[in-house]
Amino acid sequence: MTAALDHLVVAAATLDDGVAWCEATLGVVPDAGGRHALMGTHNRLLATESDAFPQSYLEIIAVDPDAPAPPRVRWFGLDDPWLQQRLRRHGPQLVHWVARTDALDARRAALARLGVDPGAIVAAQRGTLRWRITLRDDARRFAAGAWPLWIEWDGAHPTATLPARGVALRAFAVGGVPLSAAVALDVPGVTVHERGAPLHAVLETPRGAVELTGGA
Repeated sequence: MTAALDHLVVAAATLDDGVAWCEATLGVVPDAGGRHALMGTHNRLLATESDAFPQSYLEIIAVDPDAPAPPRVRWFGLDDPWLQQRLRRHGPQLVHWVARTDALDARRAALARLGVDPGAIVAAQRGTLRWRITLRDDARRFAAGAWPLWIEWDGAHPTATLPARGVALRAFAVGGVPLSAAVALDVPGVTVHERGAPLHAVLETPRGAVELTGGA
């Protein structure tokens, strides 16, 4: 089973907030994304590909106010009132990450053998993009977001159409992952700490090096 960092997730109270944050923090306007009918969310995307993290991107996501309530809890903890209050008070923040695999069923089975419950495998799509992803019914962010959701793409990857904007992911670390689970985080380039911030990313941007810390 191969594994790679697929994308980082920045949550925002509104998508407009997320776009303004991206321009102010990273010096670029994120590219168009779309709507997720399954989850009642919408997003904008930004390529962050680098030698260390090929085919990686940043997803800025928010609850879609024009979408009907979804039949399940929204991903990335977006239905958590505490998180929404924090986003409104302090602005967008890094809350999660997603790891890519080419064998999602086998990956999930291996995690289960280690006593890690990544949730069920759910099929999703946005426009012509299709994927399967692990989702817990409660959408709880295990280890405050340091533990990833796992994704397997069916066909095209978002980075295939994302233009380079001068942003590159140079380093990414997760902290607070129990040692019993850390053995399963065999994702190239991702540093795993038993303690420390749940999420810490370093990006090269038009504004210079920018560090994002999150996962509270």
